Amino acid sequence: QVQLVESGGGLVQAGGSLRLSCGASVRTFTFSSYAMGWFRQAPGQERDFVAAISGSGRRTHYSDSVKGRFTISRDNAENTMYLQMNSLKSEDTAVYSCAAVRTFGVPGTDREYDYWGQGTQVTVSS
Repeated sequence: QVQLVESGGGLVQAGGSLRLSCGASVRTFTFSSYAMGWFRQAPGQERDFVAAISGSGRRTHYSDSVKGRFTISRDNAENTMYLQMNSLKSEDTAVYSCAAVRTFGVPGTDREYDYWGQGTQVTVSS
């Protein structure tokens, strides 16, 4: 079983930056077996893929809407994944959730993930 807890959300002005963290409660030597992803959901909209990273951290995948602005990374020694968000826009406002699945791939759809955090609110003011 994997439990995920997000942190780092908040209110930021357009053009600013935030870094989200996702801590996983899983034995250290198995965390690297899990691909991790970030998704977001704005009010009244479906949950959208943001970024994903392989268990080793060597492969990443981004949605077109955040490519070049967001960077996903992970620290397997600390059982933690990050999302560095730069040049934030008002349309980035959403609840951001992290997800995990035990796979060698880099899944880009929410139905591929088995474990989810509760989410953290990111609000970008224009």
